[in-house]
Amino acid sequence: MARNTSLYFRVVEGRNLPAKDVSGSSDPYCIVKVDNEIVARTATVWRNLNPFWGEEYTLHLPMGFHNLAFYVMDEDTIGHDDVIGKISLCREYISSHPKGIDSWINLTRVDPDEEVQGEIYLELHVVDNQQRRMLHCHVLEARDLAPRDISGTSDPFTRVFCNNQTLETSIIKKTRFPHWDEVLEFDLDLEADEVSESSEVSVVSVEVWDWDMVGKNDFLGRVEVSLDTIQKFPATKGWFRLLPFGNAEEDTGGKLGALRLTVRLCEDRILPSMYYQPLVELLADSIVSPTEEESITPLAMLEEVSSVESRQEVAMKLVKIFLGQGLAVPFLDYVNMREVTRTTDPNTLFRSNSLASKSMEQFMKVVGMPYLHGVLKPVINQIFEEKRYIELDPCKIDLNRSRKISFKGSLSEDQVRESSLELLKGYLSDIMDAIIGSVDQCPPVMRVAFKQLHKRVEDQFPEPANETVQSIGNLGLQLGHGKEQWMAPLHPFILQSISRVRDFLDQLIDVDSENVSEAQPRTLFHPSVTIKEGYLHKRKAEGMGLVTRFTFRKRYFWLSSETLSYSKSPDWQVRSSIPIQRICAVERVDENAFQQAHMMQIMTKDNEGQLHTMYIQCKNVNELNQWLSAIRKASIYNERMLPSCHPGAFRNGRWTCCLQSDRAVRGCSRTHSAVTLGDWSDPLDPDAEAQMVYRQLLLGRDKLRKTYLEFSDPGTAPEREERSCDISAKQERSPSFQDRRMAAAARLLDVIQDLERAHQAFERREREEGPNHSHHP
Repeated sequence: MARNTSLYFRVVEGRNLPAKDVSGSSDPYCIVKVDNEIVARTATVWRNLNPFWGEEYTLHLPMGFHNLAFYVMDEDTIGHDDVIGKISLCREYISSHPKGIDSWINLTRVDPDEEVQGEIYLELHVVDNQQRRMLHCHVLEARDLAPRDISGTSDPFTRVFCNNQTLETSIIKKTRFPHWDEVLEFDLDLEADEVSESSEVSVVSVEVWDWDMVGKNDFLGRVEVSLDTIQKFPATKGWFRLLPFGNAEEDTGGKLGALRLTVRLCEDRILPSMYYQPLVELLADSIVSPTEEESITPLAMLEEVSSVESRQEVAMKLVKIFLGQGLAVPFLDYVNMREVTRTTDPNTLFRSNSLASKSMEQFMKVVGMPYLHGVLKPVINQIFEEKRYIELDPCKIDLNRSRKISFKGSLSEDQVRESSLELLKGYLSDIMDAIIGSVDQCPPVMRVAFKQLHKRVEDQFPEPANETVQSIGNLGLQLGHGKEQWMAPLHPFILQSISRVRDFLDQLIDVDSENVSEAQPRTLFHPSVTIKEGYLHKRKAEGMGLVTRFTFRKRYFWLSSETLSYSKSPDWQVRSSIPIQRICAVERVDENAFQQAHMMQIMTKDNEGQLHTMYIQCKNVNELNQWLSAIRKASIYNERMLPSCHPGAFRNGRWTCCLQSDRAVRGCSRTHSAVTLGDWSDPLDPDAEAQMVYRQLLLGRDKLRKTYLEFSDPGTAPEREERSCDISAKQERSPSFQDRRMAAAARLLDVIQDLERAHQAFERREREEGPNHSHHP
C-alpha cells in the first residue's frame, strides 16, 4: 500500500507590491518552495507593481510534505535580488480546504529565524546509573540544514536543554550534513529546588545553531520531545524534523502587497491492485459489452455524479486507465457517440464541459504531445534563435527595439509593421508546411480516434449543410469580425491555407483501423520517442582536478523511455548512451560542490554493480526541475533505486557535503526518486488512476442512490429530469428497463462499498500498529 500526494498550485497575480528600484517600480518574480526546496520560478514581470503571471504547476509528492511557501522577489541586474515578502502555507492548512484555496493573501516579512530546514537524528533513552536516573541524548547527525554562510554551507553545533541543564556538541565546520556521534548525559534526579519551575522541566529541547566567529550565531532549527514520551518507550530514536521557534508571522496589513493564489491538495491511500480490479472491469464492461441503454452503464453514471470542476481530472484518469487496458479508442468512441447523439444543434458539439470533450482533450495531450513537439520544434527553435523583433499591434510597437533589425538606425512604425508582417508570413508558412506534411508522424491511435469521431458526426448530421461541421468547423468564417483589426494583413494567408488544412484532416482520417494497436500498460510512447531534449553542460569525468569552469562541456541530450543519450550537437553522428534501466538515482547537487548552481547528478550501476555518477548543469532552476522530473519518470519502475545519496562531490579525499573521507560511505541525504512534476508525460499508474475514479464515485454515492434506486413513482417529472435527460418517458415506464437500471446501479454501488471497506480495514490496521516512533518526517 502506498500514499499518493499531489499538490497543485497556480501563481495568478500580485497587487500593490512595494517599489524596490530607484525608478519607483519593481521587477517582480516568484520563487515557490516545498519544504525549503525550490520547485518553481515564475517569469519576471518588468517594471510592474501589479504583475500577472498565471503560471500553474502540479507536484507528485509520494512522501508527503510539510510546508508550501511563495517568495516574491525583485530582480536586479547588478547585485543580489531583493526579497519583497513571502506567504507560507502548512500542509494542515491546505488540507483543511478540501475544495482548494483560491484567494488573495497578504505577503509577510521574511524572518531568518523562521527559515529553517532539515532533520536531525537522535537517540533518547533513560537509564538508571547507581541509583540515579540519567537521560542519554545521542546526537548522531543532521542533514539538509539551511546554508547560513556565504560559502553555501554552515558551521553547525547542537545545544540541548534538559532539567535546567545545558550541554553542547562540538562544532562541525563548513557542512550542511554534520556527523557528531556524541552522547550528552543529563541528571534527571536533581533536587527540586535546583530545578526552575517551568514547562521546560518535562521537555528535552534540542537546538541546532550555526557558529559564527564574528557576531551572533544563526538559528538552524529545533526539536522538542517530552520526557514522558521518552520514558514511555524504551528507545525513542530516528530522524526528527527541525522546526522554527514558532513566532507568529507578522501580518503587515497588506503593506507588502498580496498574491492571488490557487492551491489544491489531493492525498490518497493507494490500495494493492487486486482491490481496484472489479472497478476497472466494471468500467471496461461499458466498452467491451455495451448495452442498448447506454445511459445505464457505469461510465454514464460516473459522468452524471461527477462535478463539473472534477470532470477534467476524471477524464484524464479514464483516458489513462483505458490506454493501459488497450481500450482508449473504444472508450473515446463510446463517450463521443453519447455526446453526438445527445446533440441536436451541430454548432454546439463539444462546446460543454462534458466527459467526451474533456476526454478528447486529455487524450490528445497525453498521446499527441510528442507528435506536437516533433512537428513544431524546428520552427519554434528557429524563431527563438533568430530573436527578430516582430510586432503588429500599434499600441505595443517599441521603436527603440526596432534598431536591432536595421543597421540604418530606428525605423518608422510603418516600416516596423511591414518588416514584422513579412517575418510573420514566413514563420506561419513554415509552421503550416510542417503541420500539413506531418500526417505520417501523427500517432496511429489518434488518427483512428479522429476517424471514428468523423463517422459519428457524419452519421448524426448527414445533411450537406453540415459538411463543414464534419471537418474543420467554422475555420475562417470569423476573420475580420474580431477586435484585433491590426491582424487583418494576415487574413489572406489564413484564407489561402484553409483548403490545405481540409486536405490534411482528410488524410489524417484515411487510416486502416484494423492494423492499429494501442499502447501496452505503463507505456504511453514508443521506446524511440524523444520525451525531452536540449543542450546541457556535462562535467568531464576526468576533470576533478581542473578549474571548475574548464570541467564542463556543452552537450545535446535526448531522453527516451529506454536511453539517455548525448553528443556534441543535434546533428553529430556519434552518441553516448546510458540505458534507463541502469539509473538508480537522479538528484540535485549542492551549489558548493562545484561552485555552480542548478546542478543534478545521475547515478548508474554497471553490470559489475559499480556505481558511476554523471554531473550535469542546467541553465536555470525550472530547466533543472524539468529534467529531474523527466528522468525520474522514465526510471520510476527501475529496481534497486538508491534510498540515499551524497548531494556533494568527492573531492580532495572527502565528500563536500558531509566531509566523510570514505568514498563508499552511505549517502548523507535521502533520495527523491518519485518526486516529479505533473504533466502529459506522467507514466501510467492504474491503481492511482482507479483510486481517483473511486473517490469521485464515493463523493457522488448519495446522488447515485437517489437517482437510480430511491424512487417510487417513475412518472414524477422532477425525478425523471434528475435521473437522465436523454431517457425517454416510454423507457422509464418500462419495468424491465427500470430493473436493468437499478441492477446496474446496484453493481456499481457494491463495488464502491467493497473499496470503502478495504480502505477502512487498512486504516484500522494502521491504527492498531500504532505510531511510528522512529519519527520519520
